[in-house]
Amino acid sequence: MAHLSSTPIDVSEVAYPEWVRELARRYFTKTVNQFILHGNVRDLIPLQVADQTRYVPLRDFLQEDLFAPRDLVLFYDRSAGLQFARPEMRQDFYRALEGFDQLQGTHYSRQLPRDPVRVFALLERYFRLRLADGRRIACVIDYAETIVPAAEGALYSSEDRDALVFLLKWSHDPLFLKSDFTLCLITENLTDLHRQLVQNPYTAAIRIPLPDEIERRRFIETYLGDQQDAFRARSEISPTVLAHHTAGLNLIQLQTMLADVLENHSRLTFERLVAVKKTFIEAEAYGLLEFIETNYNLDMVAGHRQAKALLRAAAEALRQGHYDVLPMGYLVTGPVGTGKTFLITCFAGEIGIPMVRLKNFRSQWQGVTEGNLEKILNLLEAMTPVAVMIDEADAALGHREAEGDSGVSKRVFAQIASFMSNPAHRGRILFFLLTARPDLMPVDLKRQGRAEEHIALFYPSTQEERDELLQVMLQRTGIQLPLEDVPPVLRNGERPFSGAELEALLTRAKFRAAAQGMPEVTPELLQEVVDDFLPPTYPLEIELQTLTAALECTSRSLLPEPLRNMDREAMVARVETLKQLLQTR
Repeated sequence: MAHLSSTPIDVSEVAYPEWVRELARRYFTKTVNQFILHGNVRDLIPLQVADQTRYVPLRDFLQEDLFAPRDLVLFYDRSAGLQFARPEMRQDFYRALEGFDQLQGTHYSRQLPRDPVRVFALLERYFRLRLADGRRIACVIDYAETIVPAAEGALYSSEDRDALVFLLKWSHDPLFLKSDFTLCLITENLTDLHRQLVQNPYTAAIRIPLPDEIERRRFIETYLGDQQDAFRARSEISPTVLAHHTAGLNLIQLQTMLADVLENHSRLTFERLVAVKKTFIEAEAYGLLEFIETNYNLDMVAGHRQAKALLRAAAEALRQGHYDVLPMGYLVTGPVGTGKTFLITCFAGEIGIPMVRLKNFRSQWQGVTEGNLEKILNLLEAMTPVAVMIDEADAALGHREAEGDSGVSKRVFAQIASFMSNPAHRGRILFFLLTARPDLMPVDLKRQGRAEEHIALFYPSTQEERDELLQVMLQRTGIQLPLEDVPPVLRNGERPFSGAELEALLTRAKFRAAAQGMPEVTPELLQEVVDDFLPPTYPLEIELQTLTAALECTSRSLLPEPLRNMDREAMVARVETLKQLLQTR
């Protein structure tokens, strides 16, 4: 084993994770002694002893490997209080504490405090005493977000402020920096910690990622050991294939899956693997990610011929692994009822990679929204390649100029924008931002390098498109009528009907037929329903959504003929007029 001590080590001698190498590099600069370990901190870490590897929790890895040479290794969290790596370390601390009690008239050696401020006050005295003697010390503070939580200044308690001051002071104290001293703060989400601590130049944030395919395969082989044959007898998936198809899972979840096969004799099929993986990831994301499962494909979409061709080309590039030719993301826009969500749901059935829907991750509690988003983005990064659908994106993703929510929307916007523009994510994390009002979305999210391809959908504008949409809706609702028997108003385009409106109208006809005891919808009954049907009227809103979609579209071929030839300055002027009429922005 190689250890983190005052003498520089060659971490390349051991198969250490990259985050350990990064921590060692930063530590040996002698300018940083305080580290924030965040991300996959509740998982198992490989611990290599001689020629054997075993997997242990992060605390055990720090104690038995990284900080093994230290003279003193202490652990602290609010629940357990102070703990020590070995009994002799505890004895040394209590000897020092007894001397402190005699000087100060306190009784801490009888009952240790657990609150951060009193614990940190005792630790500071102890650290200075032992560092002056040349002792090597490591201190690990778990659940750091409960000690220095993210909050606005006005909401910070006196205890929180005092704890923050202790940590900031230790990070740049000359004695601590020149000595062999390391402080590790552990938290799942970096955004859960106070920003002043995270942004402190004397503190280094080290992210522990979810395991990649190589790490998962090593773990599976180590866990199975001499039970390879028993596993293969109960699984239709080989260990290598299992490692490939478990992106986004941590090692504890993978261990649960393997133990279920070996201990409970459960059979592992592809169907069960998909179901278990879906359950694990959705739970890990606090229910804020939802896998899109569909039996549809783009053949089920009526009309939108050019948009489907564009998406089919992207699906083919994905299947062939040509990620570098794909856009960073798509903006899908168009007036309500044009099938934006349905189109992308059908695309999920074509691409051969998982697609997830980003649900509402916002919370009323301070700091929780940013923590939720950080967790989600880390999961997405581990699941690559993956597609992400964000519906009502204009409302979900925040804005750089947003006010009135203590800066939450600004921080959410910054997180999303930074993640979307990461070049390493091109083609591997494919965003689909859906909105009927693209003009309300910040330019920073719509620009090239983020949502690069803008797909606009419109109501059917030709006889062929109207008939195709009507035929699909008749099939979907199970109404057996030839197009010739359908009321002309549904086909002639005098009043454009969206797919949603057609489906609602046809469903109403089926309901009326059932209420009258009729086995099928007749042309006469459908005509009665059409005559009675009064769809909601919001023509100005529809016109505004149509024009803003046309202005956003990045492909001329996606525009219907009237909009393709319309003067863009006139379109902009009309949009401004409509906004004034509707009293909207």
